[in-house]
Amino acid sequence: MSTVDAYARAAVRRSWWRDGLEASVYLVSAVGVALFIASGGLLVAQPLDAFYGVGRVAGIVAAVLVLAQITLISRAPVVERVLGHDSAAATHTRLGKVAFILMVIHVAIMMIASARYDGRSIFAQTAAFWDLGWFMVAAQSGFALFSIVVVTSLVAVRSRWRYERWHAVHLMVYLAILAVVPHQFLEGSTFRDGGAAWWFWAVLYALAVGSFVVFRVVRPLVLSRRHGLRVAQVTPHDDGSTSIVMTGRDLDRLGARPGQFLLWRFLDAQRWREAHPFSLSRAPEPDSLRITVKPSGDGSAALARVAVGTRVIAEGPLGVFSDVTRTAPGAVFVAAGIGITPLRAMLDTAEGPCALIWRVRSRAEAPLVAEVEELAERRGAGLILLEGARGTGWGTAAGESLAGLVPDVAGHDVYVCGPVDWADAVVADARAAGVPDDAIHRERFAW
Repeated sequence: MSTVDAYARAAVRRSWWRDGLEASVYLVSAVGVALFIASGGLLVAQPLDAFYGVGRVAGIVAAVLVLAQITLISRAPVVERVLGHDSAAATHTRLGKVAFILMVIHVAIMMIASARYDGRSIFAQTAAFWDLGWFMVAAQSGFALFSIVVVTSLVAVRSRWRYERWHAVHLMVYLAILAVVPHQFLEGSTFRDGGAAWWFWAVLYALAVGSFVVFRVVRPLVLSRRHGLRVAQVTPHDDGSTSIVMTGRDLDRLGARPGQFLLWRFLDAQRWREAHPFSLSRAPEPDSLRITVKPSGDGSAALARVAVGTRVIAEGPLGVFSDVTRTAPGAVFVAAGIGITPLRAMLDTAEGPCALIWRVRSRAEAPLVAEVEELAERRGAGLILLEGARGTGWGTAAGESLAGLVPDVAGHDVYVCGPVDWADAVVADARAAGVPDDAIHRERFAW
């Protein structure tokens, strides 16, 4: 089998896995609704019963979507390998919007229908729900927490907040889930009597929450103990960036690939509460990993002062921005500014013909520029350094295009890393040049 055929087969397999993972969410939702119907949930004696049933179905599907959200951000290896961290996070956000709409529908219908059944006002019905037990009070509190998280996730609000503050508020979603779950098992008639429905939901919750606990809490602690990562070297560069080398034991067992990133938590008094994503800036070695950071916020700026010897917890590797997504033997790497770091790492081990296009305001502001030039020459990779003010496209005022710089770009994979708007322009140019969508890969910096 030729190299081209091998890349094509791998791309087809990834596509099947992606489609299968998304289809599983719909399948699980259908099973949940089917169990509800089997329990007699859609027996209709009057029009109000049908209305009430719709509300319960909305709640069932919302619960499935919330559990899917938890799984998507659990950093489970199967999700990372199939979707990649960026796509998983984007899908998590998309499902969250639908889940919240369904929650609103569920709460509204339950409130209205129950009030009609009992001949009460909406306000009196709210108080009556509280009389049912603590779990209904908890459920209403959980819905309020979900509402706060959704509002603060809106772009108009999020853009005005620092990441750290937004992330702290976003953690309330876990409290919301804990508050909502009991009412499903203690009040929902589908679950009170046990049976297949009870076990179905118990298994779903166990898998989703268990995945989150194992891969977000337990695994990082285990890896920290196994590898003993510590800061070994902090090197400031003339362009304002800083390279941090961390050493440890058996780091090849992490399975990190050039281009991927990890979430780094530096365990000193100032930084231990926060984990930040940074790509590897050179190919991982059995006893060391390196990142290169340029100040873009309080967290990244403070890393220039991290002390040698500081212990580090690293979560990952994350993402599929690496050679595992290759669809063709050749590659074109396109970077802007500090976006060079994952591409510089990929250049260490890239197979086949490759070219590197690097957009910078000036050579003096280009991170690791001498190192990148030396590596490109040694690898035989074409390096195109585009210096100057940005023009109307993604390049300079000269109006460069991918097809103009690399005439056969349509037959290559294109890896793009840089600010969101700039990367959007590069992706649009790649598509215009005939590069297939599955051959365009990007690393998103947005949150």
